[in-house]
Amino acid sequence: MDVIRFESFEVDRGAYQLRRAGRPVAIERIPMELLLLLLERRGQLVTRQEILDRIWGKNVFGDVDNSINTAVRKIRQVLHDNPGSPRLLHTIPGKGYRFSDFVADPPAVPVAVTVAEMPGVNTLTAPKAKSKRWPLRAAIALALIAGALTVGQYLLHRADSPPRKAMIVVLPFLNLSGDSQQDYFADGMTEEMIAQLGSLDPRHLGVIARTSAMLYKGTRKDSAQIARELGVSLLLEGSVRRLNDRIRVTAQLIQASDQTHLWAASYDRDVSNILKLESDVASGIASKIQLTLSQQVQESLAGTPSVNAAAYEDFLQGLQAWNLRTQAGFELAIAAFTSSVARDPSFADAYAALARAYMLAPIFGVSTPAETLPKAIEAATRAIALNDNLADAHTALAFAKSHLDYDWPTAEREYRRGLALNPGNAQVHFFYSNGYLSPFGRHDEAIAEMKIAAELDPFSPAIQSFLGRTYVWARYYDQALAQYQKANGLDLNFAVGHERLAHLYTYLGRFNDAISEESTARTLSGEDPQLVQSREDALHKALAAYGAQGYWRALLDLSAVKPNPAEAYDDAYGIAILFARLGEKEKAIDSLETAYAERTIAITEIGVEPAFDVLRNEPRFHLLLRRVGLER
Repeated sequence: MDVIRFESFEVDRGAYQLRRAGRPVAIERIPMELLLLLLERRGQLVTRQEILDRIWGKNVFGDVDNSINTAVRKIRQVLHDNPGSPRLLHTIPGKGYRFSDFVADPPAVPVAVTVAEMPGVNTLTAPKAKSKRWPLRAAIALALIAGALTVGQYLLHRADSPPRKAMIVVLPFLNLSGDSQQDYFADGMTEEMIAQLGSLDPRHLGVIARTSAMLYKGTRKDSAQIARELGVSLLLEGSVRRLNDRIRVTAQLIQASDQTHLWAASYDRDVSNILKLESDVASGIASKIQLTLSQQVQESLAGTPSVNAAAYEDFLQGLQAWNLRTQAGFELAIAAFTSSVARDPSFADAYAALARAYMLAPIFGVSTPAETLPKAIEAATRAIALNDNLADAHTALAFAKSHLDYDWPTAEREYRRGLALNPGNAQVHFFYSNGYLSPFGRHDEAIAEMKIAAELDPFSPAIQSFLGRTYVWARYYDQALAQYQKANGLDLNFAVGHERLAHLYTYLGRFNDAISEESTARTLSGEDPQLVQSREDALHKALAAYGAQGYWRALLDLSAVKPNPAEAYDDAYGIAILFARLGEKEKAIDSLETAYAERTIAITEIGVEPAFDVLRNEPRFHLLLRRVGLER
């Protein structure tokens, strides 16, 4: 059965879509895969080992227990299933999970969604009378409604806006191997082709980034609709069939305006020649649409080396883990990339990927910046020595040097080198903006770079949200508010977006709205609903009794109690913000000194963080700015 129905939900396997009352529900790929497995085996125990084998594969690196737990939590959120008294997804302690057996409901008829049915709210125990919990539920309801409107308006806007240059999307390559555990190989091929095409002729060809392209995995939308939504004129479709160390790849280039197939090719190679295969596809496309390739690009395409097959396998496993954007995912990615370079010490792309993983690992709770940034520098330097044309390696080196050594001249040189190599890479623009331009208060340039990143990756909540943060640093609060609302609408489960919106509301003096957004962020992060409500009540009570100072004092007390959402004020840098908002300047600077000693990533933002405006006349603060290299 292609469509499985239960309660007011239905899962359409053909469309790869979860719907409620006929309306699409946002759900990430890993939770969707797990939900499909549980539905196929409904009424039966599905062990954690079976989940691991089905979704991550038998050769996965490291411990993925955390990732399984996260996937289960996200399924419960979208199904509104209270883990304390589940009606659908049951945990079998020490064994695994069982999805309740059911008789399929008839096709759902669209109905209005009530506040009590929103994610994070236990519909079984929702009170009929007035409740103190209505602000949280109302906030989530409004977020969902605003998000739906935002996405619709955004797609219409893109459909009406012709691109300034040819834009192409690499649609997710199909896995024709007959083994779903080989999906990572097809997904990795997709990502590598995006990178290849992005470096060909960026002045004349722009490439939609991976985050936005992968949203179309398993879609039934035709190429014309996809082209309208993304604002592209070209689409690359492909498939991968793998048998042991042999792969067969087919690819075809489609012109969106009339659905014409401009070019098609098929390749049958050993995995060791996969990099040459990717270069051949890129060369074929470049020739067909008459791109102007620089001598450097031509030499790079012609001189593509072979790669150890097992090393490439590790590399793609690492990319899959990296794209989970979780602590467990980064730990797996580092292990996989480390294995890759050990198998093939000449594999420059794997060193660049390892540098990226070490660069961002502290942000996702993997070790500390003082431990991982030196490793990022080492890996990036090795990648550049092997291949000086890797934009990701130069960008990782720039980020690590600026945040570990505060070596801003080297950072600027490496960022510019990355931009020159691949100006079609959304991440290069992203990090150049927030890692260099914003810290120095070059706000209009930073915003321009973020807008380029957002154009290249239009459906990335992370990039769209960080554009809002860039507006905050520039004190453009109205633009920041609109941008945060847009970003949150792209992914209803994007917790950090609500945390950032809560911070913005405090600058606007809208503390009740800040409290509601904070609660939404906590709910989406998986905190216990009763704990979320108790924290919300404490903040409302403090605000009512003592105003803004009461709010900040209560938040300071709550920040010491774990858990907290990402980017909450719970590290030395965040505590410094709380003390600054309370007017306790010496304590704020003391906390900043701790953040500096720990090489906290955010310390480079002290020159533009609005909360620290009250510290601008303090000699100790200026000394700290000079030590970070932001004041000369």
